[in-house]
Amino acid sequence: MSDFTNEFWNGFIIVLTLLGVIGCGVLLYTQSVHKVSADHKGPVGTTGHIWDEDLTELNTPMPRWWMWLFYITIVFGLAYLVLYPGLGTYAGKLGWASTGQYKEELAKADTDYGPLFAKYRSQDLKAVAADPQAHAIGERLFLTYCAQCHGSDARGNKGFPNLTDKDWLYGGAPDVIKTTIMHGRSGVMPPMGAALGSDKDIENVAHYVLSLSGSTSDPIKTVFGKAKFSACMACHTAAGTGNQALGAPNLADKIWLYGGSAETVMETIRKGRNGTMPAFADFLGEDKVHVLAAYVWGLSNPVEVAKK
Repeated sequence: MSDFTNEFWNGFIIVLTLLGVIGCGVLLYTQSVHKVSADHKGPVGTTGHIWDEDLTELNTPMPRWWMWLFYITIVFGLAYLVLYPGLGTYAGKLGWASTGQYKEELAKADTDYGPLFAKYRSQDLKAVAADPQAHAIGERLFLTYCAQCHGSDARGNKGFPNLTDKDWLYGGAPDVIKTTIMHGRSGVMPPMGAALGSDKDIENVAHYVLSLSGSTSDPIKTVFGKAKFSACMACHTAAGTGNQALGAPNLADKIWLYGGSAETVMETIRKGRNGTMPAFADFLGEDKVHVLAAYVWGLSNPVEVAKK
């Protein structure tokens, strides 16, 4: 309920909720005022619906026990709204909140598992990668927080790097990986369409970029694109080998983050790219990040994990 920006929405939710509960009670009452005699010999009305010539739908009241169950449900709902949050910004008499419960669970988990993570934090990251228990913990952390982007097999997807090879945008040293997870990354490839000029120039540069990695390219377009590539050298260097300090990818290999076809490279040059790796320092803490970084480092640097 913290998303409310003014009292209107607070009142709107309260009124809408109470009207819904009261409306259910009124509807239930209107459907229960008609009574049938105990011997069931009195006249019984019908809804007017008849099937197969003589199958008539009777307008008989609901069983009393069934209606009372609904009344009890309505009373329970009103009591719940008094005790727990559910009416706009009203916090409830008990003061319970899902965020509070979540923080309590986190505190309990830190108490139970904090010493274990602290033990690993004091160890060299490569040694942690070889520890079987740390490996299992790191794998669980990865599947929970990283697999959504990088895949459960860590091989990435379009726009999300493959973590199992040795091609790194910012570097694959253990401390660099830990820094990436802790503080995140924000990679920006600016749109270069206006700087290069015409669509023909963009196409020529794209073919030159493809030629750097030995990919299929038009030799004539490559020659014309080489001169225009000077606009890209500040980040990717003259040889196109990239710059890990900037997160500029190596264009001289055949590893492509968004795809290596001429059309895709042209789209990248024309429109640019924006990639964001979120920071996990505040969410996970350095101890957990240390174990996670060890697992990620081990994905591209296979180590002999000791047997239990």
